Amino acid sequence: MAKQSVAEQYVDVLVRAGVKRLYGVVGDSLNPVVDAVRRNKGIDWVAVRHEEAAAFAAGAEAQVTGKLAACAGSCGPGNLHLVNGLFDAHRSMAPVLALASHIPSTEIGTTFFQETHPDRLFVECSHYSELVSHPGQMPRVLQTAIQHAVGRRGVAVLALPGDVAAQEAPTSAPEHALVTSRPSVRPGDEEITRLARMIDDAEKVTLFCGAGTAGAHAEVMEFAERLKAPVGHALRGKEWIQYDNPFDVGMSGLLGYGAAYEATHECDLLILLGTDFPYNAFLPDDVKIVQVDVRAEHLGRRTKLDLAVWGDVRETLRCLNPLVTPKTSRRFLDRMLKRHAEALEGVVKAYTRKVDRHVPIHPEYVASVLDEEASDDAVFTVDTGMCNVWAARYLSPNGRRRIIGSFSHGSMANALPQAIGAQFTDRRRQVVTLSGDGGFAMLMGEFLTLVQHDLPVKVVLFNNSSLGMVELEQMVSGLPSHGTANTDTDFAAIARAAGAHGVRVEKPKQLRGALREAFRHKGPALVDVVTDPNALSIPPKIKAEMVTGFALSASRIVLDGGVGRMVQMARSNLRNLPRP
Repeated sequence: MAKQSVAEQYVDVLVRAGVKRLYGVVGDSLNPVVDAVRRNKGIDWVAVRHEEAAAFAAGAEAQVTGKLAACAGSCGPGNLHLVNGLFDAHRSMAPVLALASHIPSTEIGTTFFQETHPDRLFVECSHYSELVSHPGQMPRVLQTAIQHAVGRRGVAVLALPGDVAAQEAPTSAPEHALVTSRPSVRPGDEEITRLARMIDDAEKVTLFCGAGTAGAHAEVMEFAERLKAPVGHALRGKEWIQYDNPFDVGMSGLLGYGAAYEATHECDLLILLGTDFPYNAFLPDDVKIVQVDVRAEHLGRRTKLDLAVWGDVRETLRCLNPLVTPKTSRRFLDRMLKRHAEALEGVVKAYTRKVDRHVPIHPEYVASVLDEEASDDAVFTVDTGMCNVWAARYLSPNGRRRIIGSFSHGSMANALPQAIGAQFTDRRRQVVTLSGDGGFAMLMGEFLTLVQHDLPVKVVLFNNSSLGMVELEQMVSGLPSHGTANTDTDFAAIARAAGAHGVRVEKPKQLRGALREAFRHKGPALVDVVTDPNALSIPPKIKAEMVTGFALSASRIVLDGGVGRMVQMARSNLRNLPRP
């Protein structure tokens, strides 16, 4: 057996774990690993312009595929740039392995050029962060890192000095079988029995669903039918639970809509399914609450629980559905469905008056047309801020589309680099960003990454020349907007200068054609849409003391706004109500 370097062994283990590519920016301490990738046909090096983008791309790939993804940064400043994207991946529960290369091992602790301590720096955004200081630790430490990332769904980091990477790997080191997928987790019989009893004793039950309902749509629908329960969702649950859902009452939270808030507050029993919904101001404090989650540390940390059930949603409901006595009365469900439809009808009327002729263009109109024109299996990546609002209100899930954003970490500039990772998983699949001009400009260099790798990502830029969400926060606080204005920039011209397709849209009648042209284009494309910075209407009841960062989370008030095709679904559900 030919001798291997530590770097070669590292790359071989990645390939054996199913990793297809390593995102990063080259640097001297990374050279042994980059060269090992060059010589290994099972993995590609993906050059990006900024290491933060490498981490975002890896996180998005992991979310699209459900499998381990990887990124790397050179010593000191290089791997420091990974930190924001790794925080996002970790909080999104995306299995990502990060390589933080390090200064020469003999210089550690001497305040050497570019010295940091990456094994300490990444502790807060990882399940595992360790230093490889001797070849003898390999491959066991690497395999342990992979098990942490996959098994606990999050980030693992290895700090590897460049000189150690170049050394000869031990030939007698054992190779362990790698775990690359997660098991199903079933609750105990006692919890299942108690939950079934609580459901049978309750007259009005509401389900509130998060990202943990992924893969459990059929089970949740059967459960809702047996309980005659309205089904609300958090933003991260939207793509998994909203489609083909005759029990849908919308979304709760500041960006929410419909009757989800009422349904969660007027029930006797609220069941939280796979959600770590952080805004407890939107949760009731006078009804019984049960939470089902595969991560025990999530149970009860947002609200007081009457029962905590540790298990994944699908397996829990498979055990529970046969034990629950079907309810016969639809009175509560029908009342919530009617209230939901009425709420959506009201905002639709307010947001569709002459919207196709309004200049500057309503961002709601842009999101609505985009939803209609995008593919049925498109992957949408969404910038934090006002683009979250438009995605929450207008993108229509169908079980095949994906919606990815920095929904837990709340970082700006996430959409473009996440699109890189999503597109690499399948070049034939449509990947579309909903980018704000502020977020896009922050990591605009990654548009060059699209061009360099000929990735056919379509960037739809909501260009209101401002940091819209921050301006909103200032206004709600009673402050004049300050520091939020951006220069009016022709991003389409920049795209064309970079060698990509770019078009600027200033009138509504140009929009649909511009989107269709971009979608037909074989390579990267950017549609720069000049949008109205004053599009969002603010409820008058929000007070300054209610503002808490991005989510205005202390408020129970929901922002006004349109709801796109969701009103059609609400109308359909209403038509299907049984007649007395």
